[in-house]
Amino acid sequence: MGQMSYGNLTEEDRKRNEYLDSINRAPYFTIAFLTIGFICALTIAVSLAAF
Repeated sequence: MGQMSYGNLTEEDRKRNEYLDSINRAPYFTIAFLTIGFICALTIAVSLAAF
């Protein structure tokens, strides 16, 4: 791991931070889609098992 410096950011550091900010996103859509899909599948399974 590189040496930590607490001074001013260089242009390279700013570009690196912008890149990391652009790719570092939580997949909220995927999480919501899988959760809704799981709830629907569970509901269908329970409904079919009841009859």
